[in-house]
Amino acid sequence: MRVATYNINNVVARLPQLRAWLEVTKPDVVCLQELKCVAGKFPYEELAALGYEALVHGQKTWNGVAILSRVSAPLKIRRSLPGDAADTQSRYLEAAVNGIVVACLYLPNGNPWPSPKFDYKMAWFERLLRHASALVRAGHPAVLAGDFNVVPTDGDIYSTRSWKDNALLRPEPRAAFRRLVKQGWADALKPNDGQQSPYTFWSYLRNRWPRDAGMRIDHLLVSKALMPRLRSAGVDKAMRGLEGASDHAPAWIELKDSA
Repeated sequence: MRVATYNINNVVARLPQLRAWLEVTKPDVVCLQELKCVAGKFPYEELAALGYEALVHGQKTWNGVAILSRVSAPLKIRRSLPGDAADTQSRYLEAAVNGIVVACLYLPNGNPWPSPKFDYKMAWFERLLRHASALVRAGHPAVLAGDFNVVPTDGDIYSTRSWKDNALLRPEPRAAFRRLVKQGWADALKPNDGQQSPYTFWSYLRNRWPRDAGMRIDHLLVSKALMPRLRSAGVDKAMRGLEGASDHAPAWIELKDSA
């Protein structure tokens, strides 16, 4: 079973690229971020033609997340992250899919630092930490998948020189990410010692894609209960090179079938 995450950066505008990727790689479950459309504008029919059912939490112009599945219909658990009833941004969606709790998330960017946007990022992260801890304690097999907008270490970016004050590399979100992993989540894309980190994002600015000046901000975290089933993980880097592509590439994990 392949579970993937992809910041599509406008699902309507980049539907051709999304369809091409789905047709070739055929992931079983897909978490999409930055839909940039309301649920009524989501391309349900086009994706159903490829065998995918969709659960969507959209938002006009900004944000928006969705879970696609071709193995079983995603059964909604929640459409928002607990802890702040006043937060109306569409950044979290959780569903049961084929016996696994799949959480699709789009963590706030937080720039500029310092600013209220950074404060919102950290408050959102604290809510995620509380909920993720509850998922671990529940003991169900679970995946946290999405654009976390955090570069975990200096080894997860081509260079830190021009990024020191960027919210993606600030010590506070990095520390929060470490706390999240220590709850009992495996960072499936984390490279082994001596290996280069697989980048998932290349900015449109400063010729960064041709220079491979990327960073790892999209993550798949696997719960303790699911770790024994984790076989492999990777990034479909070639997607970033397509004409009109998102500035992210899809990342994925491969899981053994349950007993």
